[in-house]
Amino acid sequence: MCAGRVDPDFVVEAFEMGADGVLVAGCRLGECHYVHGNYHAQTRMENLGEVLTEAGFDSGRLRVEWISAAEGEKFANTIEDFVDYLTAIGPIGSELEEADR
Repeated sequence: MCAGRVDPDFVVEAFEMGADGVLVAGCRLGECHYVHGNYHAQTRMENLGEVLTEAGFDSGRLRVEWISAAEGEKFANTIEDFVDYLTAIGPIGSELEEADR
């Protein structure tokens, strides 16, 4: 459907279930089939990123990208880059363990 449908609770639940990162991808800004859906998603995910940072998590664990359905190579590269980033920072919660030391 639309990135605007992604509730921050969905993202939090993914992290609670052990996901090391969450990628929210949607239509490029200004090209949303639902007019403003991606702008709503952008605002929600920016706010959630701030909450994650305040809680001590690396906000980079939540990545938001605006990609056209015709940009398959960009989508694949985005996923590869995100996986590389998550591998480099370690599993979810590892940043909290380091802060406790």
